[in-house]
Amino acid sequence: MLYFIVNKKSRSGKGADVWQEVQTALEEKQVHYKAWITEYEGHATELAREICEQPDEGICLVVLGGDGTANEVINGMTHFDKVRFGTIPTGSGNDLARGLGINGTPIECLEKILACIEEDREKCDTMDLGQVSWNGGKEPRLFAISAGLGLDALVCKKALKSKVKDFLNKIHLGKLTYVVLTIQSLFTMKTADAAVHFDEKGQRNYKKNIALAVMNFKAEGGGVPFAPKADAKDGKLSACSIYRISKLRAFFSLPFLVAGKHLWIPGFELNDCKECRIHISDSMVLHADGEYCGDVTDATFVCLPGRLRILI
Repeated sequence: MLYFIVNKKSRSGKGADVWQEVQTALEEKQVHYKAWITEYEGHATELAREICEQPDEGICLVVLGGDGTANEVINGMTHFDKVRFGTIPTGSGNDLARGLGINGTPIECLEKILACIEEDREKCDTMDLGQVSWNGGKEPRLFAISAGLGLDALVCKKALKSKVKDFLNKIHLGKLTYVVLTIQSLFTMKTADAAVHFDEKGQRNYKKNIALAVMNFKAEGGGVPFAPKADAKDGKLSACSIYRISKLRAFFSLPFLVAGKHLWIPGFELNDCKECRIHISDSMVLHADGEYCGDVTDATFVCLPGRLRILI
């Protein structure tokens, strides 16, 4: 059975127009489906949980929305062995779709999903998920794209309620939101000293830590490749640390970061790991797929290999 969870408010309301277009195509193709519309923050998680509890051994769950909606859905999913996940991206950054190689118009994305369902109902591709837990967190949070502490998390927190984001979305430049907010946040944020453990390799100390971006895919924040060689099917996460570098030098390094050519610059370091534990001297913002988790001093990131079955 094909189920949709739809965020009509994605991309500052453009999601509603896309859903109308997709509905028309589904009716023309005489596809049997059920759809739910999100009404408030966290609703997609509740809907996903409800759908996954259906007595249906062949659930195909498609998200029409942005990366935040997809994250809510993944965190509501249960019975991962009987659910196949797909997405029709309508957000600002669409890093999940980019990482999965999903492109084209919404109708083209729909046609690919339908073809995948029809082609083989038993076999399907899988991808890793990440899981982050932190002191004070009620329960761990799953992430598909990335999670992290510091600058990138602060930018994600600001983007959730940014008027700049709404304006840029309206003129079809939503991806610039993260660039604008990164520059704004870099010079005002506080750094902190960090002690990090990657698997069982011992402790690494990072003075004046600006960010720790723990990546499942290569890019976050609208396509910024913090971990140019990250692979969501290798059973590992890629942790990009930015530390002991002046904010002015970090600013002039941004073009290299956007181009994925930053790892030769002193102050940028990448570590692949199955688990990453961090303790920082002062609290920093934590995010998971751009969703604000809290201001924390301790966090643990773990890779869950092949957890998500995907329609691709």
